[in-house]
Amino acid sequence: MKKGRLIVISGPSGVGKGTVVKALMAQDPRVKLSVSATTREMRPGEVHGVHYYFISREEFEQMIREDRFLEHAQYVGNRYGTPEEPVDRMLEQGYDVILEIEVQGGLQIMQRRPDAISVFIAAPSFEILGGRLRGRGDTDEEKVLMRLQQARMEYLVAPQYQYIVVNDKLEDAVSDLRSILRAEALKTEHQQHLLKEAL
Repeated sequence: MKKGRLIVISGPSGVGKGTVVKALMAQDPRVKLSVSATTREMRPGEVHGVHYYFISREEFEQMIREDRFLEHAQYVGNRYGTPEEPVDRMLEQGYDVILEIEVQGGLQIMQRRPDAISVFIAAPSFEILGGRLRGRGDTDEEKVLMRLQQARMEYLVAPQYQYIVVNDKLEDAVSDLRSILRAEALKTEHQQHLLKEAL
């Protein structure tokens, strides 16, 4: 069985990463989303192993000591990380696995797994990104400005990603992402089995 590919997808808050990923997964059953572990409390409606692996801080620290995370970070007092074993299991089963993570985690993955495909999702403009954040209706102006400042910092890191996809129209962004995966599949390193008969 052909091994799956690891895909890192990052981008600022409000850019629509989750929407793009869900649309891609709806079109391609071979694409799976990695589930992160967290020390934060489970919220109503969330399911362990589906939305997150909800674990204790002690268990999280133990996993760090045992080097069982592909990446991990702290955010607003809670720990978040990507357990390595479930990702590798899906890859071995032939699934392409998406890690939808912030840039700090994305850079950790790229160092640890240099064969990962990295994609940065960008908005058509900062003005549009601000409009999307304000359009949610659940974010006050101070938080919008903080998220835009964070987005500027994330954009500085974007050149370290292999690809940049602009999420203007959802169907175009998904099409671009599918084109990236198709092009990656056609790389010589993945097609050498076709040449063996002639060698």
